[in-house]
Amino acid sequence: MSITNIGIIARLELTQRLRSVGWYILLGVFALVLLGVTVLSFAVYSWGEFVGAGVFSIVVNMVLLLVVLVSPTLSGNAINGDREAATLAAVQVTAASTGDIMLGKLAAAVATGGAFLAVALPFMAVSLLGGGASPLVLAVALLVLAVEIIIVAAIGVGLSGLIARPLFSVASTYLVIAGLAIGTLIAFGLGGMAVRTETTYYERSYDSNGQPDCDRWETYTQDLPRFDLVWWVLAANPFVVLADATPTEFSPEGYPVDMFGQIKYGVRSAQQPPVVQTWDPCETSSMENPYPTAKEVIESSVPSWFVGLGVQILIAGGLFAGAWSRTRTPAKRLPPGTRIA
Repeated sequence: MSITNIGIIARLELTQRLRSVGWYILLGVFALVLLGVTVLSFAVYSWGEFVGAGVFSIVVNMVLLLVVLVSPTLSGNAINGDREAATLAAVQVTAASTGDIMLGKLAAAVATGGAFLAVALPFMAVSLLGGGASPLVLAVALLVLAVEIIIVAAIGVGLSGLIARPLFSVASTYLVIAGLAIGTLIAFGLGGMAVRTETTYYERSYDSNGQPDCDRWETYTQDLPRFDLVWWVLAANPFVVLADATPTEFSPEGYPVDMFGQIKYGVRSAQQPPVVQTWDPCETSSMENPYPTAKEVIESSVPSWFVGLGVQILIAGGLFAGAWSRTRTPAKRLPPGTRIA
């Protein structure tokens, strides 16, 4: 493999994108969306000392959302699009190896996703004016976002090499990304509701005057969903990986100050088995808040971002390796109807 050849192929790929007026319109629309999101985010986090942290987290999640929505269209036909246009064979007979072609296509797809990140940088800088953002949170969030951009690009390029028709490869890329971003949420919700546990809890009896009878208990049973048995399904969700890997900042009351922490708190709370809290009017101690704070829940739970990231890398790496094998020349066998030159 040659760095020079990889750069040439990536530059050729990007040149085709830059010639399109629609590409600039797309970036302009994205900037307008971020402008609106930033303004609304300042309105949402207009309280406290952590305004910048909250706005920054929303902007980063919005960039990830746009990458997930747009990148499959731009990378899902990277290889089979050239094959259908009869330009791939012309490149394969040059000094560029299969690795040069694959990595060049991947580099171009990553640069395409990185363009959205570049457009978002001014809005991230503006968010910091609100204050309260930790340098460690900024660095980790941007690093994980960059990794997610590479993973999404690798999935698109991989499927474009494995599937002969560009339309089907783009659709398949959307299905894989949707499975990670939306399918995990559906599986988590349905799985947790499907698995239930019968739980018994107690409540004081009341007399005819509405006063609690401190000598008698009434027993009730209830079926509670067991989300703690299926929480691991969320580990591979890109937004969960981003939130779970980012260090959490807490308010003095022990609650997250940004969207990263709020998503993490939701996922970590799902790890806790259902507990029925009984309020006993005969005990003054039970009238205190029995629920732990978000900080206590997060500190007592298990991080899962590295597992989810590993699953994503395994999927992207497998698809990319399969496309590498399919693109290698000379090819012993090609799908029916595949155009060679």
